[in-house]
Amino acid sequence: MTTGEWILILGMLAVTFGIRYFPFALAGRTTMPPLMEAALQYVPPAVLVAITVPAVLLPRGEWWLSWTNPYLVAALVTTLAGILTRNLLATIAIGLLAFFAFQALLV
Repeated sequence: MTTGEWILILGMLAVTFGIRYFPFALAGRTTMPPLMEAALQYVPPAVLVAITVPAVLLPRGEWWLSWTNPYLVAALVTTLAGILTRNLLATIAIGLLAFFAFQALLV
């Protein structure tokens, strides 16, 4: 390898290390405003909705709002199971069972 390649690799190492290390190093010294902390509590549910809604309502790339949509039926059953059981493993198992059972009924 040439000297220029080594400089390029070391430069990439420094940039990658810097942007990952310094936020953690300064995390204990700075505080966020209470409004920002309250707003950050909504990030996980927002990300979950942003991932699941297109997968449930647009499984083929177009809207499928019908009771023949196994993704939609399973999502509704899973939501109800989560509310009633408050148990993550049971909710996942019930959702998978609902999806595969409904899909088998459609065939």
